[in-house]
Amino acid sequence: MKILVTGGAGFIGSNVVDAYIKAGHEVVVVDNLYSGKRENLNPQARFYLMDIRSPELGKMLEFERPEIINHHAAQISVPASVEDPLFDASVNIDGFLNILEGARNYRVRKIIFISSGGAIYGEAEEYPTSESSPALALSPYAIAKAVSENYLAFYRHQHGLDFTVLRYANVYGPRQVPHGEAGVVAIFMDRLLSERPCTIYHYPDAPMGMIRDYCFVGDVVQANLLALELGSGSAFNIGTGRETKTRELFDAICFAIERKRPLDPALKEPLTAIARPGDLSRSCLLVDRARKGLKWAPTTVLEDGLVETLKWKLSALAA
Repeated sequence: MKILVTGGAGFIGSNVVDAYIKAGHEVVVVDNLYSGKRENLNPQARFYLMDIRSPELGKMLEFERPEIINHHAAQISVPASVEDPLFDASVNIDGFLNILEGARNYRVRKIIFISSGGAIYGEAEEYPTSESSPALALSPYAIAKAVSENYLAFYRHQHGLDFTVLRYANVYGPRQVPHGEAGVVAIFMDRLLSERPCTIYHYPDAPMGMIRDYCFVGDVVQANLLALELGSGSAFNIGTGRETKTRELFDAICFAIERKRPLDPALKEPLTAIARPGDLSRSCLLVDRARKGLKWAPTTVLEDGLVETLKWKLSALAA
């Protein structure tokens, strides 16, 4: 089938593009390269250098006529959304509406929408958090994701546009860029490999840092493959159900690096700072619905995923 992947030059989107092409699908990529990179583009994909807010998007959809749109393009940073909610809404709400209108006009069968289980539930009372928990969005980024899910329900009801929502935990792995709170693995690796100190953000009563659910990009890609045919009209958490404190993550990254090269002992004692506006103290996802509805489950443990990520990072630095 023909699939349009928005944000297909980005970290997760480009990995999804590779998997779709490997599975035999025809793939079209739209990306404005704001955070995506040309070197991530699969040469077998047809590429449009385009912003999802562009009025030209409709013309492209009219020409390409994809059966499915996989929507990864986004403003991805929670702190940036707090600093500039107008820009966040412009990209994450206005841009998505532009896609939905194009999908309606040119008979796209289904939208696979990338939401955020790491943000949309806010400071949830249920841990790990299931999809039945209410959206308690505490940042413009999370608000935009919740609003977008509501728009999907409207377009399905009004226009018959099918959808599957994937609510990601904190995704990490090869090609991740050190931007946004979700990029903490890349941030720590970049800084440690360049012998610069790292900072752990925390709340006063939690000096080990915030709790997150880290899911390897290879597992996330499998969910995107399965969502092509499964999960109609539903939202699914995509995570591991494993809680990891920021300090535990930092120590695991240090251990992985030290298996390759020595680290200055001073670098292994990170700086600390109080949590930023929009930061959640705790986030971890229950993935039982994905096991049943998508036939999906995570298979990569954090330590192994960090080794794979470091292998890619060292290879990129040597290139």
